[in-house]
Amino acid sequence: MSNHKKLIRATVANIFWVFFLLQCKFFANAILDPIDFLALQSIRKALDDMPGSNFFSSWDFTSDPCNFAGVYCEADKVIALNLGDPRAGSPGLTGRLDPAIGKLSALAEFSVVPGRIIGSLPQSLSQLKDLRFLAVSRNFLSGEIPATLGQLRNLKTLDLSYNQLTGAIPRSIGTIPELSNVILCHNRLSGSVPPFLSQSLTRLDLKHNDFTGSLAPSSLPPSIQYLSLSWNRLSGPVDRLLNRLDQLNYVDLSMNQFSGGIPGRIFTFPITNLQLQRNQFSGSVQPVNQVTIGTVDLSYNRLSGQISPMFSTVQNLYLNNNRFTGQVPGSFVDNLLAASIQILYLQHNYLTGIEINPTAEIPLSSSLCLQYNCMVPPVQTPCPLKAGMQKTRPTAQCNEWKG
Repeated sequence: MSNHKKLIRATVANIFWVFFLLQCKFFANAILDPIDFLALQSIRKALDDMPGSNFFSSWDFTSDPCNFAGVYCEADKVIALNLGDPRAGSPGLTGRLDPAIGKLSALAEFSVVPGRIIGSLPQSLSQLKDLRFLAVSRNFLSGEIPATLGQLRNLKTLDLSYNQLTGAIPRSIGTIPELSNVILCHNRLSGSVPPFLSQSLTRLDLKHNDFTGSLAPSSLPPSIQYLSLSWNRLSGPVDRLLNRLDQLNYVDLSMNQFSGGIPGRIFTFPITNLQLQRNQFSGSVQPVNQVTIGTVDLSYNRLSGQISPMFSTVQNLYLNNNRFTGQVPGSFVDNLLAASIQILYLQHNYLTGIEINPTAEIPLSSSLCLQYNCMVPPVQTPCPLKAGMQKTRPTAQCNEWKG
């Protein structure tokens, strides 16, 4: 055989071996890590589709699990696991979360759609050092939030809302440096709210729980934009805390026992909705500038003094059931008649007058309630049923408040 033919044959053989090795490498990469494979099997055994759901129909372990619904892989590892049909209104899953989830060592995202998952959150989740997103909301999780979740130093979003979790928020959660969203509303959590140290935290939603105690002035970072603590039993002053949070755009502290003053500076923040009703706030309220917040609800507190004309640019203003005195500023009347004020609730205070023509026609799009003050309402307007039937506060009460 000539040298030329030998060279051609050797070249073809080399090409074949290179192609074979590349194919082997391809198949090796495509085969899921055995530990991840077994973990997915355990997770599947602990869960079932609710009636009407067929999420698990693609989970046939004779094929590549990286093609399963909700499973996302990189190389031979599972990096995201989204359990359940994500379409709104789709029936979810039933069963429990198997501790084998903690074996998916490269997992960065784990979520479960609303359903009927029961039991506790597995302690093994703390082994997922790359986990950035953890969301299991609107299920029936019970027990306490594992303190070991504080070991997830890369976690950015924690959403365990609308479950039946009990106990306190572990202080270790507040030390996670990357946290940006904490959503634990509608549970049965109790104890105090721990300090959150993450300078990236933008959303904190703890409403509808049973938290008690006060909030330290430095307990929340200035990065907070959305703050909801309503329907708890929190108490104490929050003026120093609120003064620091100048990035706020939504605030709901309603239905608590907060006390002390409301800082005038808060009305200059980029807030669109401010809900401070049904607390024990007291003293006068003096915004430093004209207020451009869409909705301000300060009702059912112990606020006093005269109503600031700076509030006349608020679209929906609830100042009812307080201890405000004096005349209603004329700018309120002007903006009410111009329909730029839609709701102006001033009932159940100690106001002594408002300069409005009794024949003035209040726009149909606007609501004004003045009853149960220290004056006869000059205009008859429909009030909410809870305002009662009495038009004027008894004279004895008005004289007592003056004295």
